[in-house]
Amino acid sequence: MESTTANIPSWLGIAASATLVLIAILISWRERLGLGREVAVAAVRALAQLALVGALLLFVFDRGKLPAAFGWLAIMVVIAGFVAGGRASGIPQARSHAWWGIGIAVTLTMGILLALGTIDAEPRVVIPVGGMVVSTAMVTAGLGLQRTADAVDDQRARIEARLALGLSPREAFLEPYRTAMRTALVPAVDTTKVVGLISLPGAMTGLILAGVDPWDAIRYQIVVMYMLLAAAAVSAVVAARLTQRALFDDADRLHRVELRR
Repeated sequence: MESTTANIPSWLGIAASATLVLIAILISWRERLGLGREVAVAAVRALAQLALVGALLLFVFDRGKLPAAFGWLAIMVVIAGFVAGGRASGIPQARSHAWWGIGIAVTLTMGILLALGTIDAEPRVVIPVGGMVVSTAMVTAGLGLQRTADAVDDQRARIEARLALGLSPREAFLEPYRTAMRTALVPAVDTTKVVGLISLPGAMTGLILAGVDPWDAIRYQIVVMYMLLAAAAVSAVVAARLTQRALFDDADRLHRVELRR
């Protein structure tokens, strides 16, 4: 099969695409949503951030080599931990638990893929693939923390009753924990179920636009979906388990936690 590479938009084309941003601003104004300024700022920020990232990627690809790529992933994990931990900021050490969950998920997933030779140990591969893992781990860890926080708020009396009956903190919190995990993992599971049926995923779309044979793009996308499933499960479980331990004191009493929604 002969492959053709898609045309890359010129800077003039990018300027023309700003018309789409104007449409979003117009809708906000017309419906009196009060989001016009935020939409404009978001569009400008996206342009500036992507331009900066592009310049940094050029440097990493040309001179930084693999250590710089891993350093980039570490920065991603730190930022992702701030975001995910902020979903349950009233929980003790929420950001620390998010960092551990995301960090372990990224290390385990990327380590397996690199060790087995499934992906190339090159910055051009490690950074974008690792970015997808970090993003999925961040969202899932955040959901896991948020649902765990909800369980503390909504089911405190039930948890304390189980503790009074002599159950350990782990046993007393088991049902709320499982509910939180199922809720956190549903998006990743559902996305995997319908991959290719509703929309073509990002990795597959990018490869096809780059002129790669669709069968090659499909094989790569399968690996991506499997690694994202693993990253989601690991990040959610690690973050929630650490949070569960922090919710109880040395006397197995449930802490009073003021949740900030």
